[in-house]
Amino acid sequence: QVQLVESGGDLVQPGGSLRLSCVASGSISSIAAMAWYRQAPGKQRELVADNTGSGSTNYADSVKGRFTISRDNAKNTVYLQMNNLKPEDTAVYYCNARIRPTYSSRWRDYWGQGTQVTVSS
Repeated sequence: QVQLVESGGDLVQPGGSLRLSCVASGSISSIAAMAWYRQAPGKQRELVADNTGSGSTNYADSVKGRFTISRDNAKNTVYLQMNNLKPEDTAVYYCNARIRPTYSSRWRDYWGQGTQVTVSS
């Protein structure tokens, strides 16, 4: 099996910072793109940032200049550094990765269980 586990979510004050981590583990052959999504109450799940295997990155307009996605491929880990957090950043943040497992020649997307980020004074 393949598993993604997020960590780092917390309650922080506006203007504060957090770094989220997501570790992929299990029977992994290759990992292509890794990404962060978030879902706030009453809203659709949205793409926050992604990072392809070749290193290209994309960000939602609402987080540009504040968030940074990075990867440590040797550790099968993706990070999301979040600075100058705002109340509207409050959401459950989900890790996503496109992975080819060792037991299959097909790629598929895997999801973590999510980690709660709450920005409030």
